[in-house]
Amino acid sequence: MTRFVLGRIGFYTLIAVLLAFFTIPLLWLVTAPFTSDPTYEVSVPDFTWDNFRAVVEHPYALPSLWNSVVLSVGTAVLVVLLSALAAYALSRVRLPGRDALLYTLLLLSSIITGTAAMVPLFQLAVELNLIDSQLGLILILSGGLLPAAIFMLKDFMDATPKSYEESARVFGATPLQIVRHVVVPLVRPGLATIAVWAVANVWGNFLMPYLLLSDVEKQPAAVITYTLYTEGGQANLSMLSTFGLLYSIPVVLMYLFVSKKYGFRFHGGIKR
Repeated sequence: MTRFVLGRIGFYTLIAVLLAFFTIPLLWLVTAPFTSDPTYEVSVPDFTWDNFRAVVEHPYALPSLWNSVVLSVGTAVLVVLLSALAAYALSRVRLPGRDALLYTLLLLSSIITGTAAMVPLFQLAVELNLIDSQLGLILILSGGLLPAAIFMLKDFMDATPKSYEESARVFGATPLQIVRHVVVPLVRPGLATIAVWAVANVWGNFLMPYLLLSDVEKQPAAVITYTLYTEGGQANLSMLSTFGLLYSIPVVLMYLFVSKKYGFRFHGGIKR
C-alpha cells in the first residue's frame, strides 16, 4: 500500500513538473505585454498599454498580421478545394497503382521539405515571375501541403456511404453536384481538419516568405517578428511579447471555434 501511494505521489509530481514546464512560458506571454519593463522572468504585470501602443504605431506590425491572414486563408482554401477533388477521385476511381501513387506522394512530401527544395523553388519562382508575389507564395505553399492533405482526406472519403451518391445519381445529379451536395456535407469535419492544419502550417512558416517576399509591406508576421530587435541585436522584449500575443490570438480562436463546432471527434468521414 505504501509503495502504491508513493508511486502515485511520484506520478502526480512528474505531471505537475511537466505542466509547469509548458505553462510558465505561456504565463510569460500573457503577462509580459502588460508590464512596463518586461524581463525573462514571470512577474505580476502593472497593466500598462504602452506596449500595445508601440505595436500599433509600428509601421509593419499590424499589416504583417493581415498579410499572414491572407497567406494562410488563401493557402487553406486552395488546399481544401484541390485536396477534396483529388481525394474524392482517388477514393472512387479505381486506377492501377493508386495506393502506390498516394504513398509515393506522401513519402516525397515528407523527404523533400521546403528547406531541401528551397533552391529549385526559388529558381522556379524567378522563372515564373513570382518573386515578391503573395499569390506565387500561396501557390508554392499549397503545392507543398497538397500531398499530405490528399492522403488524410482520402480516409474521410473512403468512409462516406456510396449509397448516398448512387441515390443522387439516380435523380440525375452530375459528379460535381454529388461532390458539392452529398460528399462535402459528410466530410466537413475532415475539411475542417485540413483547413486548420493548412492555416497552422502557413501561419508559422518563416523560410519561404523570407525567401520569396522581399517587399517588407508584403511580409507576414513570422518574418516581421525577426526584425523586432534593438540596434545592438538584443531582443526588444516589450515589442516581442506584445506582438507575440497578438500573433497567437487568431490561431487560438480558430482552434477553439473549430473544436467547439466539430469537437475533433472523427470516425472516418462521419462525425458520430
